[in-house]
Amino acid sequence: MFATRRFAARAISRAGQPAALFHSTRPTFVKVGDAVPDLEVLTENSPGNKVNLAKELKGKGLIIGTPGAFSPACSAAHVPGFANHPKLKDAGKVFVVSVNDAFVTGAWSKLVDPEGKSGIRFLGDAQAEFTKALDLAFDATTIFGNPRSKRYVLVIEDGKVKETFIEPDNTGLNVSKAENVLG
Repeated sequence: MFATRRFAARAISRAGQPAALFHSTRPTFVKVGDAVPDLEVLTENSPGNKVNLAKELKGKGLIIGTPGAFSPACSAAHVPGFANHPKLKDAGKVFVVSVNDAFVTGAWSKLVDPEGKSGIRFLGDAQAEFTKALDLAFDATTIFGNPRSKRYVLVIEDGKVKETFIEPDNTGLNVSKAENVLG
């Protein structure tokens, strides 16, 4: 089972009661005011083309986190909702981050936005390092075979998180849909 250093769980038994799971620390997902992680781990179209979102997002922008490229909700609704939204241009630079390699996210961008008209850039987070830095990874081995990203959107302003839209069930499409983020 996937666990981060922040989510270490241990069993605690009380006299006469069964052991209960106890989290020593509560989840500390990325929050308003946090800086965008300064990491050279994201890739665009090729493993050699590194992208650092801390350097890219100096003004306004969005980071759209998805559980997986080509997965049904990500490809049919979540990312196309942003690509086709009339207010997308007002959002600044927009990046989709997925726990996939750069070749997969590059191919996915051609499916979602064949002519590149939206301006959205698709980035691979092959080892989930960026996702883990945001504390937004979850154990998706039963579905995807490895840890993946929760579905989320972060509104960025001047390199810091201004608003968060994180799906409480990891993969749903209620909180982070384009209509909620862009209006």
